[in-house]
Amino acid sequence: MRDIVERIAVSFQTFKTHRMRSFLTTLGIIIGVTTVIAILSLIEGLNRSVAEQVRSIGSDLIFLQKFTWVSTGHRDLEKLADRPDLVPDDAEAITKLPSVEIAIPDIDTRVTSLKYRDNEVNSVTVTGSDENYSYVNNHFVESGRDFSRDDILRRRKVGIVGSYLATNLFPDESPVGKELMVEGHRIKIIGVFREKGSFLGQSMDNFILIPYPTYEKMFPRNTRSIFSRVYGGYSIDIKPVEGKIEQAKDEVTELVRRRHGLGFDEENDFELNTQQVLMDLYGNITRVGFVAIVAIAAISLIVGGIGIMNIMLVSVAERTREIGIRKAVGASNQTILFQFLTESVILALIGGIIGIGIGFVLAEIISAVSPLKAAVSFWMVLLGFGFSASVGIFFGIYPARRAASLNPIEALRYE
Repeated sequence: MRDIVERIAVSFQTFKTHRMRSFLTTLGIIIGVTTVIAILSLIEGLNRSVAEQVRSIGSDLIFLQKFTWVSTGHRDLEKLADRPDLVPDDAEAITKLPSVEIAIPDIDTRVTSLKYRDNEVNSVTVTGSDENYSYVNNHFVESGRDFSRDDILRRRKVGIVGSYLATNLFPDESPVGKELMVEGHRIKIIGVFREKGSFLGQSMDNFILIPYPTYEKMFPRNTRSIFSRVYGGYSIDIKPVEGKIEQAKDEVTELVRRRHGLGFDEENDFELNTQQVLMDLYGNITRVGFVAIVAIAAISLIVGGIGIMNIMLVSVAERTREIGIRKAVGASNQTILFQFLTESVILALIGGIIGIGIGFVLAEIISAVSPLKAAVSFWMVLLGFGFSASVGIFFGIYPARRAASLNPIEALRYE
């Protein structure tokens, strides 16, 4: 322990003697670690934000649809268009399964704009569903009322608007009781949903919910369009009994195959999408970014490592007589090697500590001036130290071994 303390003390004395040289040597390490820490903090913040947003869609929901959320090619699109449409009766049948708490039909489209007097909101989603939509999708009616079963059965032209729509179309008054013209149809607003925020940059509050029978009348299906035949139909939002999501997926699969008349050896003509699919898709995107950032940072760390190796070789040359004297009074090759290796590692760690601090500060500054939010984790600090120590060891071994291998007699003669 005493030897370690002495090595560290000698190292800092050396750095103090050559302050500017030591700082410039660590600059590559500082830049590399700063880049890694800042970007990782932002990626971690995004990961947490996306996970929170996915959870806000609904806990452990299963989405029965004609298509998968994973990207498909043009040839697959034509195949998907030939699959049978899902219908509201499917939701009723699925609700009766033991592992399913409730299932609802869900269909939507996007209209160019909605106007009320002098106010206008563009690109509004119109969703058709039933009286259980709010419960299944974690929406809460803040003012007015929710749908009743009677609204669905009587195909009433009523709607519940998201908070974004309510705020921008009715900035100075309550929207409840007002009427909106939606594609030539008068829709009476009976409620306003509580604000839910955004998901992957898209507002989840810029929409109006109407009864699905009303939706069918307002938006007749364009069966000539492949896009409409694939994406324009119903999906079934399924809320499984708590803890039974896998059982629910198996039971739903078996039921829908039976309803579609599929044989034992025929593949499914439907897809079950879950929140995990969203997380996997997002994880793949951030993983590519992570690899790219690490590759860029690695270049800076290598440059910094080369700088450390170079300065340590200079230090060995400058301290050749010192090495000779230490060997003459009994210092072993191992002692000399560990002394220079310690100096190399400490130099790299100093750069790492500075880089970690600057990286976190930089991430917070970016968070303050942009929508990106930073999140700090302990593993990032360990990663920063790990990178720094690894560079110090790897690029310090050669100078340290060179110092340890010096002949003491030749070293004492060195001028």
